[in-house]
Amino acid sequence: APAGGGAAAAPAWPTGTVPMTGMQKAIAKNMEATVSVPVFRVSKQIVTDQFDALYARVKQDGVTVSALLAKAAGLALRKHPLINAAFAPADGGGIRYNADINVAMAVALDGGLITPTLRNADQKPLTELSAEWRELVNKAKAGKLKPAEFQSGTFMISNMGMMAVSQFDAILPPDTGAILAISSAQNRVIAMPGSLLGVGMRKEMTVTITCDHRHISGADAAMFLKDLAAVIESPAVLTK
Repeated sequence: APAGGGAAAAPAWPTGTVPMTGMQKAIAKNMEATVSVPVFRVSKQIVTDQFDALYARVKQDGVTVSALLAKAAGLALRKHPLINAAFAPADGGGIRYNADINVAMAVALDGGLITPTLRNADQKPLTELSAEWRELVNKAKAGKLKPAEFQSGTFMISNMGMMAVSQFDAILPPDTGAILAISSAQNRVIAMPGSLLGVGMRKEMTVTITCDHRHISGADAAMFLKDLAAVIESPAVLTK
């Protein structure tokens, strides 16, 4: 028995080669497919004080952070159809523009991850997006998602803000133009001329977008992040 009598036994340490699940094999195949894609990354710090205050007000109505982030991305994507598009290599190359803005968000599962998709995320109210997200996550955990519910994303988000991650990059999934990695918001000291101490505090998070460089330029990515920051830092537009 373990020392102390009540201590839980340590889990068995795996050894040797363990076969991958079907989901793990699919993830590995998708990651290998991205190796040939030329990508670049752009990061930006976004102030989240007003965003956090909005969430504190609307969470009692069942609104989730995922819905807020998906709609913020959707509203910014309205101005940047190129970020919502994908490179189409057939017939010598082209750009496949998508009529809808469908924001897919990564969800970790035992043995892998999946990307449930909020369709028309720029158009729906937060309460509707939140209800849809809960249903999608529950179906994902039960293994009941239909292909259209996780293979229809036109833009991807990987959010690890709940995991105390200061910054990370995400790998671009196949057939998409961009994926946004969202880290944790952290308190930062800033200069405040005229205040008693001359300094103050605000919360900022670092977001990093990974883009397909075949059709998206650095300037395109930077302008998208600028508009995304404008939505998150003045988030009243999310409730309209």
